Amino acid sequence: MPGENLSRDEARERAALLSVDGYEVFLDLRSAIGESGQEPRTFRSVTTIRFRSADPGATTFADLIAPSVTAVSLNGKDLDPSEVFDGARIALEDLAEENELVVDARCVYSRTGEGMHRFVDPEDGEVYLYTQYEPADARRVFANFEQPDLKATYRFQVQVPDGWTAWSNGVGELVDGVWRFAETKPISTYVTAVVAGPYHYVTDSYERVLADGTRLEIPLGAMCRKGLAPHFDPDDVFLVTKQGLDFFHDNFDYPYPFGKYDQAFVPEYNLGAMENPGMVTFREEYVFRGKVTQASYERRAGVILHEMAHMWFGDLVTMRWWDDLWLKESFADFMGCFALVEATRFTNGWITFANNRKAWAYRADQLPSTHPVTATIHDLEDAKLNFDGITYAKGASVLKQLVAYAGREAFLEGARRYFKRHAYGNTTLADLLAVLEETSGRDMTSWAGAWLQTAGVNSLTPQVILNAEGRITELSVLQEATESHPELRPHRVAVGLYRRTSAGDLERYARAEVDVDGPRTVVAELAGEEAPELVLVNDDDLTYCKIRFDENSLATLREHLGDLTDPLARALCWSALWSLTRDGLMPARDFIASVLRFAGQESDIGVLQMLHAWTNSALTHYAAPSWREEGARTLAEGALRELRIAAPGSQHQLTWARFFATVASSAADLQLLEGLLAGNAKIDGLDVDQELRWAFLAPLTANGVAGEDVLAAELARDDTASGKRHQVRCLAARPSAAVKAQAWAAVVESDALSNALVEATISGFAQSSQRELVAPYAARYFDAIERVWAERSIQIGMDVVRGLFPHLQGDEATLAAADEWLAGHEASAPALRRLVLEARDDLARSLRAQACDAAAAS
Repeated sequence: MPGENLSRDEARERAALLSVDGYEVFLDLRSAIGESGQEPRTFRSVTTIRFRSADPGATTFADLIAPSVTAVSLNGKDLDPSEVFDGARIALEDLAEENELVVDARCVYSRTGEGMHRFVDPEDGEVYLYTQYEPADARRVFANFEQPDLKATYRFQVQVPDGWTAWSNGVGELVDGVWRFAETKPISTYVTAVVAGPYHYVTDSYERVLADGTRLEIPLGAMCRKGLAPHFDPDDVFLVTKQGLDFFHDNFDYPYPFGKYDQAFVPEYNLGAMENPGMVTFREEYVFRGKVTQASYERRAGVILHEMAHMWFGDLVTMRWWDDLWLKESFADFMGCFALVEATRFTNGWITFANNRKAWAYRADQLPSTHPVTATIHDLEDAKLNFDGITYAKGASVLKQLVAYAGREAFLEGARRYFKRHAYGNTTLADLLAVLEETSGRDMTSWAGAWLQTAGVNSLTPQVILNAEGRITELSVLQEATESHPELRPHRVAVGLYRRTSAGDLERYARAEVDVDGPRTVVAELAGEEAPELVLVNDDDLTYCKIRFDENSLATLREHLGDLTDPLARALCWSALWSLTRDGLMPARDFIASVLRFAGQESDIGVLQMLHAWTNSALTHYAAPSWREEGARTLAEGALRELRIAAPGSQHQLTWARFFATVASSAADLQLLEGLLAGNAKIDGLDVDQELRWAFLAPLTANGVAGEDVLAAELARDDTASGKRHQVRCLAARPSAAVKAQAWAAVVESDALSNALVEATISGFAQSSQRELVAPYAARYFDAIERVWAERSIQIGMDVVRGLFPHLQGDEATLAAADEWLAGHEASAPALRRLVLEARDDLARSLRAQACDAAAAS
């Protein structure tokens, strides 16, 4: 990996020297099918780049990661590939003012989801291809200048096996056996795309009359593997797509600029989705094979709208370098949720954002690797790791705060001016701030300094003083920061006062918005109000902060959280309690008790699913070891109780069934799961479809009840790509030393598995009930990770380093081992060190939380 890196300084130098007029790329993908020898399967890639140099006679380089280059010519002069190509770069000397570079290369089909990924469907043997490039893997498919600020137009030609179809960013037609695609608008390398294979493809169209009276028509397409076609619901995909296009046209006043709009759901995808203009790619898990809750449909709709927002924020106007990655990801995250709530049936999207998306941000912002929203990105490895909760969810939260600070219309008018002023160009933070200052009249520099250029999360705590009559004399909000990140930010917040009604509901009776600035802010508007039972700072989730409670409010939540009638307020309280648990301020067993007491009353299915995930983490990582067995038993009993009383056939029933499977461990629990699989046990209304069967098999295999023969039979029943991933995960979960050794070798010592099967194996390897079984791998982990990082692709390296860190050991010895590795590997790749440092910090947090939980028992 180090030889494939590109530094920011190198990119700046090249951008100052070059401007790129256009690319012509020919890919011969016929080798994707048929026999292949022992060598990696390759395809031919021929690229012509026309570019200009500001300094004739200068030297630069083009990017290409390929096993071999057949020919290189620069301005008609043939160059010796062995002299100019080093496996990652092509040296270019004596540039003219106008240049033409032609590179004929053999590139490798990927099995890691980077570059041109090749997938063979085990169900029918069909082969499917797609590309994934962000941040810098287009160079694995064609020679280019791989940085976002060297935009250009592209003409792709793609030759595929007979019977296949190919798609790219532009409209294509088949001419003499080759798919020829219309020239793109100027875009960056990382958002070019090719999809090819026997995909199931469905079409529709979007029409709109624009403000100037012209008619805009956008051809729509949606596709998936043939094996998934029976489960595909393109009508819902198209519905959300059209609703999103309406929303963005209404608010952006800039017509969708990229012609057609195809959306491909592809196998073994590393990301949620990718915003390639005209050819968006998604992970195929968004094609639902079984019954799922509305939260899953909401999540898919949110991703569709997130990628659509990128057509403007990211594709039309692109950050100059990855420092300003937030200029696309934060905006897409915010605008995607904005559109979700205002244009689709998912009107509770901000609840999911507050409870789920922001939890990702809060965690990332408390790691030692936290960074400002506008980060310092030294190189491509830095960039790869900064697709994180800060860049996405904190940035989106900050934008939500900006809308409250500057006003909705000022924000949207700023966006409109931004698009028109910088269309097809590249920008930095200063460009955005300039238009927002124009439209809002606010000083954006100080706001950006506090919110975008500093790291860390503030805590807001209410302080209430009552008079003898039980009314508020003074209510203030205390703001705190951490020692490492001491910035106290300006917050526009709502403070809500809640009390119980005669019916027992906990409802808001007073609310005030206030600008919190500094360590203490008095909320004068609430003076004189009756004493509250609950004070909720950041009511309505206007800002980005940790919510804390005064003692009275916390006591109220312990007894009456389920009585909160407002679903957003309830979600915010749950998130705040989880934050207290993670910070070692609330015993894990208390959080679990609250979930068992009140989660059955939770109406929002997405919040319920998040509570289940948090509860699993609380038991696995934050509960005192001496209490885990009792806690597991209590959780399983509570989950089964809620499963049995949930409305038959409801999404709540399905959610509790899945949660029960994750915590089942007793003989009776496992016997029930076996019975549900065999059909001789029944819970009224629960349809045990194929996906739920695999969910039930997971604990059965992890607890040694189901073996390899049972898994083989289940795979025969579900002989699909999804079934194979489930089987591989379950195989690695079996409680056997030999199994663990085999799984470790498959991931760490071999690169034979595809990215999806690496992920599945890692997921099965470390089970919370098998701490002693995987304990020997703690030392082996620290011995192996530097070699893995050097030898494998960055995606697989990240999966291994994150996924196999010995979290389950949860002891001081493992913490010391991590510290020893960090101290002894100061010269290791910064990205690798960051991953280990983050995992080490998670472990230290777990130990602090365990101490808090243990103290609760004493």
